[in-house]
Amino acid sequence: MKVLIMGCGRVGAHLASLLETAGHEVTVLDVDPSGFGKLPLTFRGNALLGDGTDGDSLRRAGIEEMDAFIALTECDNTNIMAAQIAKSVFNVRKAVCRVYDPTREELYRELGLDTFCPTALMAESVMKRL
Repeated sequence: MKVLIMGCGRVGAHLASLLETAGHEVTVLDVDPSGFGKLPLTFRGNALLGDGTDGDSLRRAGIEEMDAFIALTECDNTNIMAAQIAKSVFNVRKAVCRVYDPTREELYRELGLDTFCPTALMAESVMKRL
């Protein structure tokens, strides 16, 4: 599977490594080149400087050949917009976005976006431990 990850923070870099180890072709896109330092030295995928809400950056990253797009920046609006662009404009089969605000997650899920909310997941995990 060909996967494009937008955002090379801790989660993006770790996910890129996991996916590559599992045999997938991975491209990581980020607006800050310092994030690429979080990738392991063994990473053989592509690391490109660019904005996942910009069509030219997405094309340069190979969005038209991707099977999946994952938006993992720190900004809900950016993640939501990028996932919508990947899915609606470029017809990427699977577009997933991180959304920190649980209220927004529910709304965007109802609109057809595949979302996950670390805020809600963490709260649920703590509740299970009590």
